[in-house]
Amino acid sequence: MARDSDGSVAEARRLWRALDRPNVMIKIPGTREGWRAIEQCLGEGININITLLFSVEHYEAVADAYIRALEALVQQGRPIDRVASVASFFVSRVDTEVDKRIQAKGGALLELHGKVAIASAHVAYRRFMEITRTARWRALASRGAKPQRLLWASTGTKNRQYSDVLYVDSLIGPYTITTVPPRTLRLFNDHGRISQTLADDNARSAQHVIDALGKGGIDLADVNHTLEEAGIEKFIKCFDALIDMIARKRRALVQ
Repeated sequence: MARDSDGSVAEARRLWRALDRPNVMIKIPGTREGWRAIEQCLGEGININITLLFSVEHYEAVADAYIRALEALVQQGRPIDRVASVASFFVSRVDTEVDKRIQAKGGALLELHGKVAIASAHVAYRRFMEITRTARWRALASRGAKPQRLLWASTGTKNRQYSDVLYVDSLIGPYTITTVPPRTLRLFNDHGRISQTLADDNARSAQHVIDALGKGGIDLADVNHTLEEAGIEKFIKCFDALIDMIARKRRALVQ
């Protein structure tokens, strides 16, 4: 339902009612079609995990959707202190796609190998911090609103030339969540470095990386679209495989 706004809303409502737990988060992809569904569901008090975010542009759109939904709840006189959302920003997949394009173009762009995903995440985090400093957000926070935390996804290193904890080491800061594959967690426990790497200075350097990529002729919007389509397909295949497995087990139990 990644391209179906109304279907996403209907399914989110169904799952929210069926699960009936205050700490549940319903996952909706951060596609353009998902933005309206995300705002609608949050505006009904349904907690949403916004998944498959690859670009700062899409992150900003869902961050704004969260704020608008909370403001709508306030206007209705409803509480907002139990509404929660995370924006799941995928990182290593970005480098996998961008590095292929850098390799094809060559030249000065080669210096950006393995830097674009972290740079995008740092720029997104800077935007998050800017949002939390606005009067608009402070008004909501005074009523108990929780920040929509950035969640780093796809944090396992896929390129063996890079640090095996690159996407964990480089994305540490307040109000963030890191989802870590078991192998990467073991590696980080062994030799990871714990320091606040999501700092303003790093964000400024990150913007230079993004600017250089654009000047070199690589369109991050196209990268986002490519990764979004591939991500949707991967989710569909995993879901279909899960449902098929459950169906086979049910048939076996009935027999």
